[in-house]
Amino acid sequence: MTHEDRFALLNLQLPPAPRPVAVYRPVVVVQGMAYVSGHGPNCLDGSRIVGRVGADLNLEQGHAAARQVGLTILATLRDHFGSLNAVKRVVKVLGMVNSAPDFYEHPKVINGCSELFAAVFGETDGIGARSAVGMGPLPGNIAVEIEVIFELA
Repeated sequence: MTHEDRFALLNLQLPPAPRPVAVYRPVVVVQGMAYVSGHGPNCLDGSRIVGRVGADLNLEQGHAAARQVGLTILATLRDHFGSLNAVKRVVKVLGMVNSAPDFYEHPKVINGCSELFAAVFGETDGIGARSAVGMGPLPGNIAVEIEVIFELA
C-alpha cells in the first residue's frame, strides 16, 4: 500500500500549504533528503491554533495542535512533490511546544504529529528519531511548531 493509499483510507483533509512569511524555503532537498522548515498548526479555514499548552490549552488540545501541524507538513510535501509517495521515510522530527513554565508533557503533545505520520507512512517508515521540547513564545503565539527531515523515495 502506498502512502497516498493510506492517506486516502484515513479520510483526512489537508489545509492549504503555507507560503513563507520570512526569508526561508518550506522544503530544501539535498542528497535524497527533504528538510522541511518549521510549520505551525494551520487549519482548513486559514486560522491557526494558538496559545500556551498547560495554560491556555490542555494536553489534549496540544496533542490536536501537533496533529494539525503534521497535516500542514503533509500539505507542504504534497504541494512541493505532487504526492506523498515521494517520501520514503521519516528520519527526524523536532517538535517545539509553546508551553507554560510548569508543563512537562512535551513528548505527549508531539505524539499528535508522530502518530499521524505513523498512520500515513506506516510504522516502519513513519516513525523516526525525535526530539520534543518546550519553548517560550513561538511565532504568532502558535501552540506547536514542528520541523522534519524526510528521506525521499
